[in-house]
Amino acid sequence: MLLMSIQPMCMHDDAYNSSHNSSKNAATTKPLSRRRFVRVALGATASVMALGAASTLCGCSGAVPANNTAQQSDAPDAEKPSLLTKPLDNAYNKGLHYADLIIENLGSVRIQLNATIAPITVSNFADLAESKFYDGLTFHRIIKDFMAQGGDPKGDGTGGAPRKIHGEFSNNNEVNPILHKRGTISMARGQDPDSASSQFFICFKDVPSLDGKYAAFGQVVDGMDVIDKLASVAVDAKDGAVPKDKQPKITSIRMID
Repeated sequence: MLLMSIQPMCMHDDAYNSSHNSSKNAATTKPLSRRRFVRVALGATASVMALGAASTLCGCSGAVPANNTAQQSDAPDAEKPSLLTKPLDNAYNKGLHYADLIIENLGSVRIQLNATIAPITVSNFADLAESKFYDGLTFHRIIKDFMAQGGDPKGDGTGGAPRKIHGEFSNNNEVNPILHKRGTISMARGQDPDSASSQFFICFKDVPSLDGKYAAFGQVVDGMDVIDKLASVAVDAKDGAVPKDKQPKITSIRMID
């Protein structure tokens, strides 16, 4: 469910307008040189690639069927997940906390969670971990040099927990200075800024293009080598989807403080 917080047309407007205006004013403007034309074309291609990468963090966790959003919005209110807009009243709604993520056959990862900055996100994540919600789930989408995404009970990017949470990131009018650096853990979501639920992702490298668009809430402090091993898992070359029988399994996530 990693998002599409970037609007589909935004990344193309400048390239489009430049090309459109050049054609419109052809009578008064010199034609593009071959070198400049190549630069413009390469720039447009890079924008498309960047948009594709961002889109993989979309839906409930990655590429979502086109009709998925409509199905969610058309569902009766009684079937819609509740929305958490305040931190849960538990031991993890303020301060720094730690969780151990164990990945089957790969090892253990310790993650520091910052509830001072993202109290809703951390208290919800901790609640799911304590209830053993994540036990037996998987990493269903892995993109080398980008991120590994998991925590979906359906294992395909369209599932989540019964509860959604308010997005704690700057594009959703919340102060969150945590950057998407190597080892950052953040929440996957759909186009709705308040659509995150259980799906999360961990960055393999710095990804500044995600800053302010997703609710980062912690950092791997030990076991990053285990996360790096996920990058070697065979995936679909188009969108990073991992075949169901190859998805790395989350043995458990446990709060340790």
